[in-house]
Amino acid sequence: MSTVTLGIDHTVRQQLIEAGSATIANLLYRRGLHHTMPHGLRPLADDQEPLVGPAYTLRFIPSREDLDHMGTYGREDNLHRRAIEECPVGSVLLIDAGGCTRASSMGDLMATRLRARSVAGVVTDGGYRDTAGIKATGLPCFQAQPAPPATPIGLHPVALQEPVGCGGVAVYPGDVVLGDADGVVVIPAHLVDEVAREGSRAAAYEEFAELKIRSGHPIFGVFPATEESTREYEQWVAAGRPGRE
Repeated sequence: MSTVTLGIDHTVRQQLIEAGSATIANLLYRRGLHHTMPHGLRPLADDQEPLVGPAYTLRFIPSREDLDHMGTYGREDNLHRRAIEECPVGSVLLIDAGGCTRASSMGDLMATRLRARSVAGVVTDGGYRDTAGIKATGLPCFQAQPAPPATPIGLHPVALQEPVGCGGVAVYPGDVVLGDADGVVVIPAHLVDEVAREGSRAAAYEEFAELKIRSGHPIFGVFPATEESTREYEQWVAAGRPGRE
């Protein structure tokens, strides 16, 4: 029986982290998927842990004054607040803010609650308020830029668990989200196991290629991999990967 950690198979999760978002995006590109990295998103904290998990989606539209105020925001049927309580353990709360940074997609108390509920993290193409407080929770988060104003000033929540757009990328509920220092990549659920395995192998080969290039070898014949360099890589693995730090 496989071990499941934080909403995704433990081995797959580790393989994705080893590969990294940029490598996984390249593997998806080879499969004909060209738009998998939401544009302009960056980690909230430079030292935050990688983010991996299936997407649980929340969609905002622009707010309207007669519908959006603190009175309606405080109601228990407010979809923004429901998302905080209903996003499953191990999932990534993926917020489509339509690129709006005039109002906050989340604040520190919401982040605190998500961390307490063992949600994997949050991604938005908008921004957060109380960013120092969010960082203090340790919850991995990605945003376009800080957005201090209160949510109802600019955003109205309209849907949970429907297909959304985030930074120019289509995201369907259950797609797997990987976030690290390079950014965020969205992986169609049916491709996750496949690209995780291939990504882990690619990361291992790149370690070999880096050693070769550092030793003075030209990039030609090493990266991208050739039949000859792949055979040499396999011999290096069989020999116990000499030269690794």
